[in-house]
Amino acid sequence: MKIVVRIPNWIGDVLFALPALESLKAALPEAEIWLAADPWVKDLFAAGEYADRIVPLPTLHKWKDLRAAAKTLEALRFDIGLLLTNSFSSALLFAAAHIPQRWGYRRDGRGLFLTKSVLGKVEDPPSHMVHFYLRLLEGLGLRTLPPEIKLSVPAEGQERARKRLAGLGADLNKPLIILNPGAAFGPAKRWPASRFAALGRLLQERTNAALAVTGAPEDAAAAEEIASALTEKPIDLVGKTTLGELLGVTSQAAVFVTNDTGPMHIANALRVPVVGLFGPTDPRVTAPFHRPATVIKKEDVPCWPCSNRECPFDHRCLLRISAAEVFEATAAYLP
Repeated sequence: MKIVVRIPNWIGDVLFALPALESLKAALPEAEIWLAADPWVKDLFAAGEYADRIVPLPTLHKWKDLRAAAKTLEALRFDIGLLLTNSFSSALLFAAAHIPQRWGYRRDGRGLFLTKSVLGKVEDPPSHMVHFYLRLLEGLGLRTLPPEIKLSVPAEGQERARKRLAGLGADLNKPLIILNPGAAFGPAKRWPASRFAALGRLLQERTNAALAVTGAPEDAAAAEEIASALTEKPIDLVGKTTLGELLGVTSQAAVFVTNDTGPMHIANALRVPVVGLFGPTDPRVTAPFHRPATVIKKEDVPCWPCSNRECPFDHRCLLRISAAEVFEATAAYLP
């Protein structure tokens, strides 16, 4: 049996789907499992624990993109297609690829393209996304395992990360605290760079930790604002790491301080202590799944939760989080 699984496009969602992939592999041990995904996911699945092969898919902006992707999948002659994505286009893709069995949640008009489906119910209170993916398998009649999200970095990857940090001036005898001020979803998820800077000052004044800043190229301005406020410049890794290199560097951290974004879940999967700052999103759905982790969230915000990429008001959900309380949470994880 040959199964292709369409996995999500966001780092956090991919990691939340790992327990479902592990359960799928255990439930159908003789099956050959492939992942259909954005090309970047190869760095998360390098060890081959969760799947046998990866089919890189282009972004399906145009009909010709979907037709080309469908031809690629059809040529591989899959028996079953499992959709861990919720989009209409992903279900249409599997139908266009003539995959005989197409499984997924029945929602947003996708039922027409599915041969076996599970009704996607709205839960109140909401549960974590890890359970959302596992419930799909349960609804399909497959047994699921106790959920665990775990990534590992090989010894050579950890050594490369240590050498890179040392080459950039990091004292490897000091605990490393990584500040991650970005969030790809939009500015509504970002604790202000000025607050990260204030946190950095407290950490330099009151601890013996070394600091590093990570992020995408578009986070360069935030990194510069943080660095300019500190007496000792942090290691600047913003826009300078591949996903695989980010895993290696993150594995060396004593604490990872971050907005609600993909790298937070990378750190959590590596069992690096996380201090996660939540504004417009609901920690019940996307919090770090494992300990050690501390979530800081202000509950007394009348407009919460929202799905806005930019706050139309005064961003009080994040502005009410002070540098002092984030420092206390961070310092609690230091040796």
